[in-house]
Amino acid sequence: MDVKRSLLFLALAIVVGGGVFAYLSISREQAFSRLIAAGNAALEADQTFEAIEAFSGAIAIKGDSMLAYLRRGETYQRQGQLAAAERDLRRASRLDPTAPRPLEALGDVQFQVKNYARAAERYADYIRLDDRSARVLYKLALARYRGGDPAGAVPPLRQAVALDERLPEARYLLGLCLRGTGHSQEALVELERAVRIAPTLLVAREELADVYGEMGRTRDEIVQLENLTGLDARPARFMALGVAYAHAGQHAQAVGVLGGAAERFPDNPGIYVTLGRLWLENAQNGRDRISLSKALEALQAVRDDSEAGAEAKTLFGRALLLSGDATLAERVLQEAVTKYPLDPRAFLYLADAAEGLGHVPDARQALLRYQALAGDDPDASAQAQRATRIADLSWRMSDPATAAVWLKQAADAGQSSARLLGRLAEAQIACGDKDGARETIRRALAIEPRNRTLLALDRKVR
Repeated sequence: MDVKRSLLFLALAIVVGGGVFAYLSISREQAFSRLIAAGNAALEADQTFEAIEAFSGAIAIKGDSMLAYLRRGETYQRQGQLAAAERDLRRASRLDPTAPRPLEALGDVQFQVKNYARAAERYADYIRLDDRSARVLYKLALARYRGGDPAGAVPPLRQAVALDERLPEARYLLGLCLRGTGHSQEALVELERAVRIAPTLLVAREELADVYGEMGRTRDEIVQLENLTGLDARPARFMALGVAYAHAGQHAQAVGVLGGAAERFPDNPGIYVTLGRLWLENAQNGRDRISLSKALEALQAVRDDSEAGAEAKTLFGRALLLSGDATLAERVLQEAVTKYPLDPRAFLYLADAAEGLGHVPDARQALLRYQALAGDDPDASAQAQRATRIADLSWRMSDPATAAVWLKQAADAGQSSARLLGRLAEAQIACGDKDGARETIRRALAIEPRNRTLLALDRKVR
């Protein structure tokens, strides 16, 4: 009887214990679900600290919950605590390696810290689990593009637009990548599609206008720029449109657009600089005094603007120089060469003004500064002319050694005429380099054997 009673009590204990365990399990599950729901509600209300508390409570109940770690990681990401976000998201991914969402979130975190290669790896991991997400394919392509791999971005973009042909951002990025890899015609097709799908996607219109301009399709470029001014009436839009009209030879339209912009944005110096540049180009091309006067008027408007950059001062100085006011031009150009970013042309124009006023050392110094900034000119003739000019100024300053250096550069640039070599020999003789002079004369006599000046120099060094 005692044995039966003991067995009965044991069975009863097992039943009661199982009931208690089941009750506690249900209670834990309910508490976990309530905390997840509370965290989600807090996130919807943008209460991130409350959300983290709720998700942390859920993790305390179920430490192996991928969902709780995922949601807390996403919340940390929203707060900008990216290290904590990455830690939780990695934990979520380890808890469930088949879940794609933690991989996408990890990619987003890496993208935020500009680790584009690592971001691309995580998005690629996602695609290996689910290759039907156009959104993540686009993210993968964007990470590769930002990481300097436009060619690697093309395949996922093609896959993305095949899944969702009305994804304008993917079409736009595909156009960028195709253009960056030398496929301009294909790029044009994708950019046109992007604009048709999303007419207000400004970056796509900007890129499309640029491609049209590169292809010489000026009218199409202007249409896109006109649309941009209608969608986004910022001063820069009107300046770009005015320049495009000018490049198309439509000077009146260019001036009209920029003049209207100047009335609309009277405090924007960039508009006056652009207008002044167009009038100045017109004056230089046609020797038009009216255009020169208009250029001076436009540039005068920004002359005293402390924020006006080097270009404004440079253009104004150039216009003054063309108008014959070398004194004021020199003063303005001296201001231009102190502005940043430096405009190398300012040193060329300053040299012209200074030389015209007889300020020879200043003219030479300006040309030397230009050479240092501009470096080697692909135009050998222009390079030789500037070198010869520096040599001339040096000679006028009784500095034959410097004259010899620059005359040699002019000769080495392909301008080795007998006359130039003769001048180089004279400079070499004047600074005591007779061996160098003999070699230079030998080269010059090979060009003109009977040149009397060269023969006289030859006798002099012998």
